[in-house]
Amino acid sequence: MNIHEYQAKAVLKEFGLPVSRGVPIFKPEEAEAAAKELGGPVWVVKSQIHAGGRGKGTFKGAPAGAKGGVRVTKSIDEVKQFAGEMLGETLVTIQTGEAGKQVNRLYIEEGAQIEAEFYLSMLVDRETGKVAYVVSTEGGMDIETVAHDTPEKIVTFSVDPATGVMPHHGRLVAKTLGLSGAQAKEAADLTAKLYAAFTAKDMSMLEINPLVLTGDGHLKCLDAKISFDSNALYRHPDIVALRDETEEDAKEIEASKYDLAYIALDGTIGCMVNGAGLAMATLDIIKLYGEEPANFLDVGGGASEEKVTAAFKIITADPQVKGILVNIFGGIMKCDVIANGVIAAVKAVGLQVPLVVRLEGTNVEKGKEIIRNSGLNVIPADDLDDAAQKIVAAVKKG
Repeated sequence: MNIHEYQAKAVLKEFGLPVSRGVPIFKPEEAEAAAKELGGPVWVVKSQIHAGGRGKGTFKGAPAGAKGGVRVTKSIDEVKQFAGEMLGETLVTIQTGEAGKQVNRLYIEEGAQIEAEFYLSMLVDRETGKVAYVVSTEGGMDIETVAHDTPEKIVTFSVDPATGVMPHHGRLVAKTLGLSGAQAKEAADLTAKLYAAFTAKDMSMLEINPLVLTGDGHLKCLDAKISFDSNALYRHPDIVALRDETEEDAKEIEASKYDLAYIALDGTIGCMVNGAGLAMATLDIIKLYGEEPANFLDVGGGASEEKVTAAFKIITADPQVKGILVNIFGGIMKCDVIANGVIAAVKAVGLQVPLVVRLEGTNVEKGKEIIRNSGLNVIPADDLDDAAQKIVAAVKKG
């Protein structure tokens, strides 16, 4: 789960981390009061969307060369003007794609005198099972560009969960950023507090870009992006309350209500599979035969008929879907349950596109019999390879 910058900074502030003062607004008429509350003399008006590259982004319909989604001003009148120009408009960045995202919130923040910009992020390193830091002197840039052009300017290290963050980790961060004296002590303190926040809140990614050295010689988190482990959200109702569903795909929101693992993709073949590994293999083989999957959808090992019905409805709600592949290997999940769920869903929403069903495993014959006797126009498949070829052929014919 992702949250907005202003929310991320509020979380970091709880752990004593240095962030700028700011006020979120939702209506243009709130801009003047927010600016007066902060007092100036410099304000930064920041679009709040779940995507990076906001500063370099462009608003749809804006004239060429128009300012981006992050704007600096010394005028309250301009704060008001920018709020009117940005709220409700669609911001396109390198991460949103051409569709862009509508700006429904702004963050009015006090300006900062910047002497240097750094990069610092944390993530869960799946290979080591530890929390890893990524540190660079090249702040304010896309870390992917830095990694490609000057990889020697990136330092990474992991923290053993048995010990937690140690003094030498803070010294390494300070050394990497070229800090000494009091600033090195601030870097060490910041390193420890970031680790405390990361582990306490079950984060999966925390990015400070840029981490800045201010004119008075102190470190400050000038931007913050946080993602949380969705599987741990039950432990953090305060974080769940920060969820902005307008930033999420409606189909993914609906899937989460039924505890379905669903991710929307850009292709034409909707997939319903049980098991993450089998789902990934299904996506791969669809691509192998020349088409693109419209989604990743794992109904899990113990799905009920209701859950399967909901999954099918979510797939058919996608206007991009030109064909559907149901690929089930029944272990805990029984093939007859899948068959009944598919039939119930088709009766509820109709079937406007080709449907290929491949069943194998527990109660497979019973499941196939249910499908055969349903009267539905279903294309049966013997195995995954056969199923993929049939659905791709049906979509291309279609």
